[in-house]
Amino acid sequence: MRKFAVLFFCIMFLIGTDTFLISPLLPTLQKEFGVSTDIAGWMIGAYTLGSAIFALIAGPLSDGWNRKTVMIGGLLGFAVSTMLCGFADSFWTMCVFRFLAGISAAFTAPQVWASIPAVMPPARIGKTMGLAFSGLAASQALGVPIGSWLAVARWSVPFWTIGGIALVMAFTVMYLLPDIKPAAQPGGKGSILRRYLPLITSGRARSGFLAYLLLHLGSGTSFAFIGKWIADQFAYPVSQIGTVMMFLGLGTFVGSLISAAITQKIGRIPAWMSGMLLLSGLYIGGPHLPGITSVTAAYFIIFAILGVLFPIAMEALTSLNASIRGTISSLANSTMNMANTLGAWIAGILYVQLGGYASIGIFSAICLILSLVMFLAGGVFAKKPVEVKTPAAR
Repeated sequence: MRKFAVLFFCIMFLIGTDTFLISPLLPTLQKEFGVSTDIAGWMIGAYTLGSAIFALIAGPLSDGWNRKTVMIGGLLGFAVSTMLCGFADSFWTMCVFRFLAGISAAFTAPQVWASIPAVMPPARIGKTMGLAFSGLAASQALGVPIGSWLAVARWSVPFWTIGGIALVMAFTVMYLLPDIKPAAQPGGKGSILRRYLPLITSGRARSGFLAYLLLHLGSGTSFAFIGKWIADQFAYPVSQIGTVMMFLGLGTFVGSLISAAITQKIGRIPAWMSGMLLLSGLYIGGPHLPGITSVTAAYFIIFAILGVLFPIAMEALTSLNASIRGTISSLANSTMNMANTLGAWIAGILYVQLGGYASIGIFSAICLILSLVMFLAGGVFAKKPVEVKTPAAR
């Protein structure tokens, strides 16, 4: 069973590395393709847009297919589209290839979460879920910096490397993972819309997902242009930006490891409130710090706090109703990627038009305060599940 846990960790590590790869490469790619700063962020947004749109249908659709087959197909598409990014000769071709990579990731990642309960014994499901999530956190700490260092030779190398590894992972899944046939669907197949309607009609669910959108909008806007800001503010080349990113990713990894302990110690709501308020202050003050050492330390703390808060938010959302956790997870994934898409677009406008990175920090803080209000006022942390009728009950 350990081989499955390692396999899922590696898949999420690979997807996470590709998701965040563009940020430290943004100054290099901007020069390579000759695009203005206000639209450069779309090289990030194209990936998250593809993932956001197709995550809404990938999860429900794949519930009726062999998950092993879907995972292999997603990894093959991911490998090809990511390698094509290394051959992009213009801004728009890069955006197209990134969009396709995002679509492939939308079909791959949900299969990891859905496959864990199918192949792992009940006693090890929670631990394996945590290990898969740590793969995403570790990708920021190690994958993105490694990609930045590879880009020193040529900016295309990280894309070719990730694509090649994804190809190997596809064949590894083919060899290691058993067939995971779809379970009988209560009430028949139904429509995708019918699976999401109960969440749309629940006020508490709407508050939760809007708050989750604002949380990722604030953090995603800040992250999108941090590499560009470090390059402009401190004249750092891409390799040194990658080193800074390593510390930020390490912060997320550390935060994710201690999240459960902090929540158990002080409670979900106190942890959430104190974390969001501290984040807001750091986002406002961070862009005004004088040196790269203090900036790295401040953003390490920011990413550590985010590592603590994201699992709390996901637990609150998936606790809305245990019977539709798969649908909730798909919608949460789409919400996250849509927020990151908007964040990349907004960051470019703010950076150019409204005073550089300081305006991004203020925007991020406002998003987090609104998210905090929505989570608390909407009763998202209430223990009583929302009343959600599945298609079978209709």
